Amino acid sequence: MTKSTRRLAISAAALALAGAAANPAAADAVADFYKGKQITMVVGYGTGGGFDVYARLVARHIVRFIPGNPTAVVQNMPGAGSLRAVNHLYNLAPKDGTVMAHFSRNMPLLAVLGNNPNARFDAHKFTWLGSSSSFANDAYILVAGPKSPIKSIEDARRAGGAPIVLGGSAEGSTSNDVPVILRDTIGLNYKLVAGYPDSAALFLATERGEVDGRMVDLSGVKTIKPQWLDKNSGYKVLVQFGRETRVAELSDVPTARELALNPSARALIELTELPYKLSRPFAAPPGVPEDRARALQAAFLATHKDPQFRADAEKANIDISPVGPEAVIDAINQIEKAPPELFEYLKKLFAANKG
Repeated sequence: MTKSTRRLAISAAALALAGAAANPAAADAVADFYKGKQITMVVGYGTGGGFDVYARLVARHIVRFIPGNPTAVVQNMPGAGSLRAVNHLYNLAPKDGTVMAHFSRNMPLLAVLGNNPNARFDAHKFTWLGSSSSFANDAYILVAGPKSPIKSIEDARRAGGAPIVLGGSAEGSTSNDVPVILRDTIGLNYKLVAGYPDSAALFLATERGEVDGRMVDLSGVKTIKPQWLDKNSGYKVLVQFGRETRVAELSDVPTARELALNPSARALIELTELPYKLSRPFAAPPGVPEDRARALQAAFLATHKDPQFRADAEKANIDISPVGPEAVIDAINQIEKAPPELFEYLKKLFAANKG
C-alpha cells in the first residue's frame, strides 16, 4: 500500500468512526438494518478467474466491518464482459445496501464513450465503494503460449507475418478491446477469436493451443497459473499495458507506451490506461441510503487494511493497492476530460471491430 493510499484509508475510517460517534442513532440504525441480513456480491464473470477470486475474498471479509455483521453470498453473473452484471446492478438490484458487485474496469469507459446501446447505466451514479487494486503492483499483459509460433513482441508486430491469434470474451471486455488499441498504437498484428465465456476458458484455450495467447492481469496469472511465469515454461510475456513504467518482476518486458508508434498513439494509450487506476472496482447500486452507503464505503477500506484480509490476499498472490470512492470518481472525470478527437477515434475503432 502506498503512503497516499494508506492516508486515504486511515482518514476514511477515521471519518466513519467520527460520524458514528457524533450520530450514534444513525450508526445503530445501520446496524439494526444489517443484523440478520444477507449481502449479495455479484461477480460479472464466471468462477475460477481473477475477478471471482477478488470478489470472494472481499465478500468473506467485508461482513466483519459492516455494522450488524451480515452474512454474504457470491453470485456469478457472467455475460458481455461483465456488462450484464453492471446493468443488473444499476437497473434491477435492490437499492437498500444489500447488493454490491465486482466487474470490469472498462465499464466506465464504455459508458463515457456512449457507443454501446446495451450499456444502460451512468457511471457517476453508482454508489462506488472503491477498487482493490490501483495497479501499483500489477500489469495487463499479453501472454503467448508454448505452442504459439509467436515468441517475441517483434514477431507479434511483424507486418505481413502470421498474426498472433488471441482469445477474447465479449465486446466491452478488456480482452477484446485492448488488442484493438495495441493494433493501432504499437502495430500489433493479431486475429481475435471472441466468445469465450470467462477467464478460465481463456486459460484452457491457451494451454490447448486453440489460440496463441491472451490478455490477462499479471496478478491473475500469479494466482491461477503461476507456472506460466516460470522461465522454462515456454510461456512468453510480450508487452505490459496499464502501466506508466515496467513492473519490477517483468523488467525485461516493454510497456505499450514504450512501443507507441507516434505521440498520437501514446496519447491514445494513456487515455485507455486510465481505467486501470480502478482496476478491481466494487460498487453498490445508485440510490443506496446515505448512512448505509457511508458504512459500506468505510467497511470496504477497513477490509483492505485488515491484516487477516491482507494475509489471505498474499496467499492468493493478488495485488492489493486499494483506493476509495473518491479516486474512482476522479478516474472517471479524467476519462471524460480527454480530447474529443480521441473519443471519436475510439468510437470508430471499436465500431469497426464489432463482432
